[in-house]
Amino acid sequence: MSAGGTLTVVVTGGSGPSGIATARALHDAGHNVFTVGSDAARIEAAAAEAGSGVTPLVCDLADLAEVRALHTTIAAAAGTVDGVIHLVGGWRGAKGITDQSDEDWDFLERGAITTVRNVSRVFYDDLAASDTGRFAIVSSTAVTSPTSGGASYVAAKAAAEAWILAVADGFRRDQAAAAPAAGAGSSGVPAGQHSAAAIFVVKALVDARMRAKSPERKFPGFTDVEDLAAAAVGLFTTPAAELNGQRLLLGR
Repeated sequence: MSAGGTLTVVVTGGSGPSGIATARALHDAGHNVFTVGSDAARIEAAAAEAGSGVTPLVCDLADLAEVRALHTTIAAAAGTVDGVIHLVGGWRGAKGITDQSDEDWDFLERGAITTVRNVSRVFYDDLAASDTGRFAIVSSTAVTSPTSGGASYVAAKAAAEAWILAVADGFRRDQAAAAPAAGAGSSGVPAGQHSAAAIFVVKALVDARMRAKSPERKFPGFTDVEDLAAAAVGLFTTPAAELNGQRLLLGR
């Protein structure tokens, strides 16, 4: 944790509405925020919209060497990282099983699986060492009710969720080993748990521009990006033992 209680948080996939809202909320909460995207112009515009203190960085998160360079850049500017809110994603669908394309799978695997593998591996040690280490991704309610048309999308999301659960297990094991005398609570989570990996689960996301474009729509069950942003901020004030390995359903 940085001096004075200020946390350093990285928002990956920061160019879109959810990234802007999340970076803004974290910045407004007093944290030191780096927002990351693959296109320089878009991420710079997103950071400016999120707040004057938000720092934009460019990285292809599917390239492990670039993610390592990203970590080096952030470490030089701010020291170790306390949180990563991973918002990289994308949708590809089809009519059914037989027309699920390899091109769509490659896109989804790169965005939903490879990026989370790279980012979590590179930033894991920072988050495990932080007094308030947090790693979160956004997944879909479709994971528990997959359709044939969304097979590739749901499979990629399910794989990302499994990876995050493994990260959570890593935090649990590492911190149990580091504080054996602390014992464990009734949940079986070590009392010394201070880092957590969690999954936000949404049906879909909606933002102000989408509402303005389609004022007649009600967007039932959708999660507003501002609510996602508030939930991301809340991760850092919720005990790690309550968060680690949890699927947190947002929206109604």
